[in-house]
This record gives sequence, C-alpha cells and structure tokens, in this order.
Amino acid sequence: MGYPPVARDMPPQAPYSAFQQERRLFADGKFFTADGRAKFYFDAPRPLPEPPDASYPFLLLTGRGSTAQWHTGSRTGKSAVLCKLAPTVLTVEINPADAARLGIAPGARVTVRSRRGTADAFALVTPTMQPGQLFLPMHFATVNRLTFPAFDPHSRQPSYKASAVTLVLKSA
Repeated sequence: MGYPPVARDMPPQAPYSAFQQERRLFADGKFFTADGRAKFYFDAPRPLPEPPDASYPFLLLTGRGSTAQWHTGSRTGKSAVLCKLAPTVLTVEINPADAARLGIAPGARVTVRSRRGTADAFALVTPTMQPGQLFLPMHFATVNRLTFPAFDPHSRQPSYKASAVTLVLKSA
C-alpha cells in the first residue's frame, strides 16, 4: 500500500504559491554576521533577577494560557474562532499546599501583587504547580504589569518569565 501519486502538472494552490514568493530567512544557510555563520552563545546560568523574598514569597511564572493563544495575541487576537476558545477570565495556578496554607479555595478571588502592580484573578488549585510557584497566562495585559523587565543580553529578547510576587485572598 503506497501513497497516491503526486500530480506534477497541477498548478500550486493559493496558499502554497503565496508562500513561494516570500523570502525565507537563512534558507541559503547564511546569517547576518561578518562570516555568514550562525553564532551561539553559552553563558553560565545567572541567578534570577528578582528572587522571591519575605515580602514577595512566590515565584511567578508566565506563559501560554491555552492552545488558542500564541505569543502576545497580536495575530491570534484577530481570529474570531481563537478568540472564542481563549479564556476570558484570568486564573492563577497555585499548588494545593500553598492554597491551604493561605486559606484559598479553588475558584476564590485573589490578588497577585508584585513590586510593579497587581492583578485580580481566580484561584486554580492544581498539583501541577510546584510549591512556592504561581502561574499566570501572559495574554492578559494586567499580567504584564507584574513582570520584572529582564532581557537576554545577547538577543535583547524579553524574559518576563519569572518575578517575585505575593498572593492575597480578596475579601468578599
């Protein structure tokens, strides 16, 4: 049993032909360096730019909140289907032991606070989070107000993945 034969005399379909006209970076194996070769940097691991402390005891991790969200939402935010699938309320993931210690029940309204701002969210108690860590999806503007403005010294790529925060239960 084999694959169906490829019709070589058929014209390419619209999406394929449109991509063929676009320049693909590095397709020729050359990079924007003096010798045309890629440069790899290997640095020793650095400590967190803002580690947790007594006032801000949690390490906030940020990332994709769902499969309907990619990057900053600049492209997925234009898709009606993906917008319908994306979460509309902010949830913060917390380890059950941390939630119990703070008296936070699943679904409770909480405030996540950093040295730069606050974000209100609903608690999502889950054993997938390590004790001492919280997770927020990066696709909500309020989350970006919490993050520490670190960046990679070589690529200048933002590194908003880890910030010291505290978590408090909102009063009813």
